[in-house]
Amino acid sequence: MLVRPALGAAALLLAAVAPVTAAAAPYESVTVDRVGRVAADGTVVLTGTYRCGAATGPVFVAASISQGSASVRYGIGGTRARCDGAAHRWANSGKVTPVRIAPGAAHVEATVMELRPHGGLPLPYIHATGRRDVTLVAG
Repeated sequence: MLVRPALGAAALLLAAVAPVTAAAAPYESVTVDRVGRVAADGTVVLTGTYRCGAATGPVFVAASISQGSASVRYGIGGTRARCDGAAHRWANSGKVTPVRIAPGAAHVEATVMELRPHGGLPLPYIHATGRRDVTLVAG
């Protein structure tokens, strides 16, 4: 899995901490577009929209993908989010290893997650989660 260095460090830190999930405010949401892309080299590109309110720490839109009957989900990049109440586009890309994602049907989950400071430690706070069956096209 291709992970940006800052996100990789955050993922290691968060592996031992359960995320705080609260009911999303009515204006907080994340969507996944119906069509994603997979390049010849295996790079997957997923897109959508998000909206989130005020945040006290850095916020990211994370995405994961699964294909076929596999219950394993693979992370596809992370995009820094701006939580100002307005709707914004997000796009994540990355390669999945050791498997190869192919054009066709897939299931995607996107999450707007804040690393909220709490007693000197950044704890994950989920603003919104969205799921969608998508079609991956070559390109």
